[in-house]
Amino acid sequence: MKRRLFLQFPLLASVVAANANIASNERPLKGFKVAANKDRYQEDLLIMGGKFDLKVSSKDTDGDLLIYDTFRHEKGGPATHLHHNQDEWFYVLKGEFIIKVGDETFKLSPGDSAFAPRTIPHAFAMTSEGEGQMLVLFQPAGSMEDFFKKMGEVTKGIPENMEKTMKELFETHGMKVVGPPLKF
Repeated sequence: MKRRLFLQFPLLASVVAANANIASNERPLKGFKVAANKDRYQEDLLIMGGKFDLKVSSKDTDGDLLIYDTFRHEKGGPATHLHHNQDEWFYVLKGEFIIKVGDETFKLSPGDSAFAPRTIPHAFAMTSEGEGQMLVLFQPAGSMEDFFKKMGEVTKGIPENMEKTMKELFETHGMKVVGPPLKF
């Protein structure tokens, strides 16, 4: 009989631990609205010719999800990179983009989307003239929100060692730069 209790103890302990985690999470208990062309926290985040409006914060989802509405005014995009722990999803609202995921390159127009699984190298670039707009989603959020805030700080000026600074910033936030930006 005592052995039976001994075997049941780990099961009971895991249920108690799971309930403790649920009770301690920081998720909001009600919905919220973020207006068009506005940031969740009314912050201006400008990165390399683009504006990033935070729509769903990692704080809102206990780190499960992060969504940015990005506005771009210049052609191009980031270096080819991979995320060790995040999947990334792109949804084009305005303009034309190319997205390379692994060995495949996709041309995206408004209404099109592309998915980049974690650990697979990817990059994107806006290829059209004028303004481009794309939703970018990270799941789980990891430290991506902090990454974008730091990117905004770093790219206000051009550090002497920009390439080294950028690689370190990527690595600090669970990513790895594996190639140059896309050419088009």
